[in-house]
Amino acid sequence: MIRRNSVSIGIKAVMKLGKALIFLGIIFLLTPLSQVNAQSLNSIKTKNVIFKSEGVDLAGTIYEPEHSYAALVIVHGSGQVTRMSEFAKLLAKNGILVLTYDKRGVGESGGVYAGPEVGTNNISSDNLNLLAKDASAAVSTLHEHNKNISIGLVGFSQAGWIIPIAANENPLVEYMVLFSGPTITTLEQLRFQFYTNGNIDFWENHTEADAREHINNAPDQYQFTSTDPKVTLNTLSIPGLWLFGEKDIQIPVKIDIEHLNTFKANGKPFEYCLFPALGHKTAFSDSTEPVDIAIQWVKREVKKSKTMINAKE
Repeated sequence: MIRRNSVSIGIKAVMKLGKALIFLGIIFLLTPLSQVNAQSLNSIKTKNVIFKSEGVDLAGTIYEPEHSYAALVIVHGSGQVTRMSEFAKLLAKNGILVLTYDKRGVGESGGVYAGPEVGTNNISSDNLNLLAKDASAAVSTLHEHNKNISIGLVGFSQAGWIIPIAANENPLVEYMVLFSGPTITTLEQLRFQFYTNGNIDFWENHTEADAREHINNAPDQYQFTSTDPKVTLNTLSIPGLWLFGEKDIQIPVKIDIEHLNTFKANGKPFEYCLFPALGHKTAFSDSTEPVDIAIQWVKREVKKSKTMINAKE
């Protein structure tokens, strides 16, 4: 685990030059992206695409930098979200080929958006599996655009349930990045979300024990088949990075991390980073550090994969 701006698991990283991340004992140097010679926005090509998924047309845009070392499909969080152009441009400026698309039933995409945003329809197993098929179709579309580059999935919040399903279904997915992605079940997440009730000062007035007791014992306000991401994560062997904010009031971060530690102990290539000062919107806070870390982690994983392939040859 990496715990930013604090001491974690007995390791205190203090450096006069640059910053250091410790991923499972590996020293990983982080240079802020503002100091990297990012590619010019003018050099990024865009291409609007229409692709089919489960009988409907989904509309998106491919952002292609002049020199790409990796590719990512952006997976939405909950809500009626169109294509995430600004985030896609940021990734593309840093050498990543990107496909972002309007969510099913939103913007120019066909189909029906499942709502309400918090409740049965939105995170039912049927809807999460359908959104995973959309993400998988987007991966295949990006692969057709460039068949010589490794592709991963990056997403936010609700995507923590969707991305593992899509990665399990589509062997083209080689890595995954999840900002505030839950590893608990959908029903457990709702219990916690209803308990915090949007109170930004929740953790000032409640303990971790309070949260766990409520999650374990509170009656469910909705009744539906729960999705447990741990079942799918257990089938995956691709690298994954989770980025959490400790002040999150949408998901119980410390429980999510415990699950990841169990996976790591069993040999899964899963890593995570904890930001004590941040909440649920780790990718869209005032700090650029979470996205900086994610981008450089992708670079590291792609380089590692190429090295392994070359060694076999």
